[in-house]
Amino acid sequence: MMKILMEFKKFAMRGNVMDMAVGVIIGAAFGKIVDSLVKDIFMPFLGMLMGQIDFANLFFVLKDGSKTPSPYASLSAAQEAGAVTLNVGMFLNTIISFLIVAMAVFALIKVMNTIQEKLDLKKEEAPATPTTKDCPYCCSKIAIGAVKCPNCTSDLK
Repeated sequence: MMKILMEFKKFAMRGNVMDMAVGVIIGAAFGKIVDSLVKDIFMPFLGMLMGQIDFANLFFVLKDGSKTPSPYASLSAAQEAGAVTLNVGMFLNTIISFLIVAMAVFALIKVMNTIQEKLDLKKEEAPATPTTKDCPYCCSKIAIGAVKCPNCTSDLK
């Protein structure tokens, strides 16, 4: 049992696992920010443009609640009454949140790829310094600093 715990500790402390954990935590926080952006900024503005529609309360009653019959003033009132609802507005909020997250991830990856391409170009531009040269007499490869060819024993300039 102790060996398993030690192996798990070794696994959990690896760099990749820790990086992934940080990514999940930041992703969850980013998700909350995007949800707030959609619910508190975009949807009221979009609702105003579409004639004062409150998307959070855009729903259809599929079955009346046992406590109170329809119509219901809000989604929360319908849920309190026990009504079965089709929550179209909440679904639209979720789709818009997803699109914002997808665009942000796309932009981040695009920037990272651009930076990586620039780094790769810099690596290609800087050629490696040669370590060998050709012997002018026998045309064999020899060390760049050689003063005598090891193959033909000619003195080099």
